[in-house]
Amino acid sequence: MSQRSNLRVIILGVLIFSLLATLLARLYFLQMLSGDMYRAAAASNTLREVASPAVRGLILDQAGRPIVSNRTALVVTVDRAILQREPDRGAAVIERLAKELSVPAEQISDRLKTCGTEGAKPPPICWNGSPYQPIPVLRDITEDKALFIMENRTEFPGVAARLEAIRTYPAPFAMNAAHLLGYLGPVTEEQLTAQGDTESFDRLRRTDVVGRSGLESTYDDVLRGKPLVTTLEVDTMGRVTATLDQRPAVPGSYLITSIDARLQRVVEESLLAAVQRAQAQGYPGDTGAAVVLDVRTGRILAMASYPSYDPEIWVGGVSSKQFKQLMDDKALSSYAVQGLFAPGSTYKVISTAAAGREGFNLYGQYRCPTQLKLGSQVFRNFESAGYGLISLRRALEVSCNTVFYGIADKMWTDAGGNDANKDSPDPIAETAAMFGLGAKTGVDLPNEAGGRIASRAFKLKNWEDKRDSWCANAVAGYPDTRKTDPELADFFTALDKENCADGFRWREGDALNAAIGQGDTAVTPLQMAMVYAAIANGGTVYKPQVVKAVVGADGQIIERREPEVLSKVDVPASTMNFLQDSLQAVTRDGSGKFAFEGFPLDQIPVASKTGSAQVSGGKVSTSWFAAYAPANRPRYAVVMMVTQGGTGGRTSGPSVRTIFDALFGVKGGTVNPQDSVLIGGQPMRRLPEVRPDGTPVAPTGKWSGVEGGADSVEPVDNSTNEEPAA
Repeated sequence: MSQRSNLRVIILGVLIFSLLATLLARLYFLQMLSGDMYRAAAASNTLREVASPAVRGLILDQAGRPIVSNRTALVVTVDRAILQREPDRGAAVIERLAKELSVPAEQISDRLKTCGTEGAKPPPICWNGSPYQPIPVLRDITEDKALFIMENRTEFPGVAARLEAIRTYPAPFAMNAAHLLGYLGPVTEEQLTAQGDTESFDRLRRTDVVGRSGLESTYDDVLRGKPLVTTLEVDTMGRVTATLDQRPAVPGSYLITSIDARLQRVVEESLLAAVQRAQAQGYPGDTGAAVVLDVRTGRILAMASYPSYDPEIWVGGVSSKQFKQLMDDKALSSYAVQGLFAPGSTYKVISTAAAGREGFNLYGQYRCPTQLKLGSQVFRNFESAGYGLISLRRALEVSCNTVFYGIADKMWTDAGGNDANKDSPDPIAETAAMFGLGAKTGVDLPNEAGGRIASRAFKLKNWEDKRDSWCANAVAGYPDTRKTDPELADFFTALDKENCADGFRWREGDALNAAIGQGDTAVTPLQMAMVYAAIANGGTVYKPQVVKAVVGADGQIIERREPEVLSKVDVPASTMNFLQDSLQAVTRDGSGKFAFEGFPLDQIPVASKTGSAQVSGGKVSTSWFAAYAPANRPRYAVVMMVTQGGTGGRTSGPSVRTIFDALFGVKGGTVNPQDSVLIGGQPMRRLPEVRPDGTPVAPTGKWSGVEGGADSVEPVDNSTNEEPAA
């Protein structure tokens, strides 16, 4: 054999050996290293899970009245696997079923198509779940139709009727509370992605509905429970061969809230009355909000937003036309926790507290001229009223802007004036932050707005964020605007040049506007309710809460949510006492007097402050009224606002007074706790009972709001409740 032939043999041998080695290595990898993975994959090809949602937990008010519940409905389902075994793949069955249910056959066919397949309509019309479970095609059928289908099974193979729990809103006392309660909607792709590749049996699935706003969203995991999950074995043709496992459903837990259904209705009616009052005065009165807090715990007893909507509209899915109407009406936002508004003169309590911290004489005399001129700017009192030399208490009573301008001007000057830097003192902003403004309160409701405090820090950050835009506009000179309005273009250009150069500077005018709740300051009504609750209780800022406890469907308490203190306001006790005394004088002799004419202030003293916040763009001022009572033993803080509503005392004030009438049982100037909207005349501290079968115990006492409840029953004694008073 030649040398060349030997070389070929050697090369061929090496090649064969290499191939064998590679084959053996791959076999080892597949069998030894990746065996478990492939065995799991093979098993998953023969196993299918079918999930049915658990019954969602109820939401109860403070007395145990259901404010979100479930009702049973008859639902027609179709088993697609059985249907497809028919000679015509079920076409005749669908036609017969459609005729019996009085719906188009196409409607049923569309419901049976898997989402994402050819010809399927978008969710929720198509089916997004497992092909191995019956598909609901129509809900709320009559008993007669259900019986007819079940009695004629041979005519309707694969068709069944079953009971299903559907969300409902009982609305005791015709309360609405849509923004508090929220609604359900299909699970989103983002939610499915966020849970990762978990194989947990209680994971979210495409057929699930979840809370999309309000308490339904915040406590979705608690309310949803755990689904019934059945594991099926299927063959290569997709036919079910066995049931391997079944995990029973775990009903969702109940939420017990601090909301009182009857008080909620009163607050909603009072807010609507304030809006209508604004409109009767010739103002737009387009949106509004109201909050009632327990100042000793931070619990929310009622909260309303205007405009609102019927929460039942979301049950079964909202149409595009309905959704557009909700958007056009601006009804979806909760203005109580999501709306940001200039607080106007209700903010003067912050400026007063800052003055006390800075050593101003709270009992001294201050000038209240009609206006104050600084350079080319004129700062006026509201409606240009002047009162001469007055006390600070009187300045709060009549809401004199120029007194607070003077206080803010001295603080600004003492901090360095135009020469101050970013680290210079800013007493009013610092005090506002102590009361929780400029940050989210942490309330157990979604999408809360944090607001902002007009301050050196905010001015600097705003300049850093907008400097490039301002500078670019200053160079460009607003060419489009200049074509139609050269004068306005010149104004905008000059303004942007100034902002570009030193828009970070905290100017004297900024400080003066901030002192009266104008300028860049923006708050939510809930935040202002927190401020007045903290003044009422002596300086404790509580975390506002709606839910008091989570209770299992068997009645066992899972979690009790105690009042939570966020902070203590670092304001001298003497300053807090001064504020408390002065705010009572506002109601007796100041801008709050009109709203409380005839109210028994000698028995139930009320502390209050009005606000009429100016708005740019030629809009009418925002009406504010903030109050708490009884002023000598504070219990409730009430804040109401109406955008484009005019003055606080004339628009919002009378409605706040109506809420206090309801809380304390005031009728015609007479106080009778038995006439309070609250059972026993006070918030319930003891939790209502839920029976082991999951039914809440009907509340007893006057105004129970439960069908068959007697108004003559003696009020509940809450004296043994465990929740301590602050």
